[in-house]
Amino acid sequence: MTEIANKAEYLSGQMLIAMPGMPDPRFSKTVIYLCAHNDEGAMGLVVNREMEELTFPDLLEQLEIDPPNAKDQIRVLAGGPVEAARGFVLHSADYLQEATMLVNEEVGLTATIDILRAIATGEGPRKCLLALGYAGWGPGQLDTEIKENGWLHVEADSKLLFEGDLDAKWQRAMEKIGIDPRMLSDEAGHA
Repeated sequence: MTEIANKAEYLSGQMLIAMPGMPDPRFSKTVIYLCAHNDEGAMGLVVNREMEELTFPDLLEQLEIDPPNAKDQIRVLAGGPVEAARGFVLHSADYLQEATMLVNEEVGLTATIDILRAIATGEGPRKCLLALGYAGWGPGQLDTEIKENGWLHVEADSKLLFEGDLDAKWQRAMEKIGIDPRMLSDEAGHA
């Protein structure tokens, strides 16, 4: 019984929403999908910040992948400040390979060149996003940041995760939990 109760505290598969007063500018108004959260720490991908200087075809060219119909199928996101040159594809669970980590029954995470080839040739997952880098927390660090009013969290859904205007995703995530961000203080500990 204790094991189940402890697991309920972990937020894998949920979305973090940066509070308006987020002191770290790298995470201001971000929405992060948590791929893993356990007693060893947490790892997630920022899902609402596009990399303006890199497109999917550019990335394929850099990796010397030359698919027959290369087009800009997906946006390249800035997934976080850790290992910013490493790519991660967050995707629907209809695409699985040996290297895929299933976050839950609906979402997988794959970090191989094979998935990029599959996406480029139209054989990849039905829904996906590509992020370079990730956000990471050590043991207990994320829990402390949540307690200190740095983050809110909300149940992830496919539409919020994979669809819509990136610039509006933070607002949509706040609305999903019934919060008007204009009503929140941007200073922790103040009403």
